[in-house]
Amino acid sequence: MRAAAVDLGSVRVGLAVGDELGLMAHPRPFLPAADAKALFDALARLVSEEGIELFVVGLPRMLDGRESPGSRRARRFAERLRARTGVRVELVDERLSTVEAQGRLRAQGLDARAQRSRIDSASAAILLQSWLDAQRGPTE
Repeated sequence: MRAAAVDLGSVRVGLAVGDELGLMAHPRPFLPAADAKALFDALARLVSEEGIELFVVGLPRMLDGRESPGSRRARRFAERLRARTGVRVELVDERLSTVEAQGRLRAQGLDARAQRSRIDSASAAILLQSWLDAQRGPTE
């Protein structure tokens, strides 16, 4: 199954796409979030151009597991995405994905300024990779 992940930011939306085998998530350039129509059009093009069958959307939660104020926004976005593309959408807990993405980008030698343009898509890649790994189940 070809999957893509979306990490909602306030100004931009991070994007990652899984490979054809469903093994690896690859970050893609972020999409601007200011124009909702253009954003959903771009995601619909992704579905048709790359054969995306599923979107994984990050669901913000508090550290204790309760839904955060951003959860409602993510749920509305997921519903609009499903309606616009006709593709299955799954909400996935995104707790600490941004923190992990920052750590990985820092380990690559990127300072905070250089990280800004990559953080949302790096978070989406972490979210998608976790989802892909969970689909394969435990390794023996």
